Amino acid sequence: MSTKREPHDNPSEPLRITLKSLAIVVAFGAAFGYIEAAVVVYLREIFHPDGFTFPMRVFGLGPSAERMLLTEIGREAATIVLIFTSAWLFGRNRRRQVAYFLVIFAVWDIFYYVWLKVLLDWPATLFDWDILFLTPLPWASPVLAPLLTSAAMLAFAWLILHRDCLGRPIQATATDWLAFCACIIVVVSSLCTAGPHITEGEYAEHFFWPLFLAPLLVAVAVFIRCFLKSR
Repeated sequence: MSTKREPHDNPSEPLRITLKSLAIVVAFGAAFGYIEAAVVVYLREIFHPDGFTFPMRVFGLGPSAERMLLTEIGREAATIVLIFTSAWLFGRNRRRQVAYFLVIFAVWDIFYYVWLKVLLDWPATLFDWDILFLTPLPWASPVLAPLLTSAAMLAFAWLILHRDCLGRPIQATATDWLAFCACIIVVVSSLCTAGPHITEGEYAEHFFWPLFLAPLLVAVAVFIRCFLKSR
């Protein structure tokens, strides 16, 4: 989405070309999801040899563990940079760059759990808990939460790309972007709420579904509004 058309934009790019690019992006995201899952397999073997369960086991951080934790935080940052730069390279304009970022992130996230199911037969259900990120503090929630977010991201991306191919790009005002940013902040905050409590017996009580779902639904509503007014 963009507030204005770029002077060298060609919104009439055939759908066939976009589908080809989209297939490559999806393959990239799925492969990247496997890399992520493989790293987690190794980390669980190191830190959770007796099983990855909640509440998390409390363990001390020696120099080796601290170094590994910092390495993992750096890997997370590198992951976001890689997704961002890949989307920037694939997209011919800002709308497509945003769309491809959403696709890569969502496919990476979804296939991360697909591959973990293949490799570890985990999660057993979509309500099993997972640690999502470690920066700036642990994000934790049932697996269903990030999957719902990824599903919304895929829907947004497809509609952006489809309308861009038709030459009727979805437009967003500065107010719309502010609304999206506010929704992202609240969603992330809801995922961070339970993070500091993952070693406590009542950890699940610190994740509030309404706090997570409300901004996600607002983001969907804002996107639908942008979609309809751009027809």
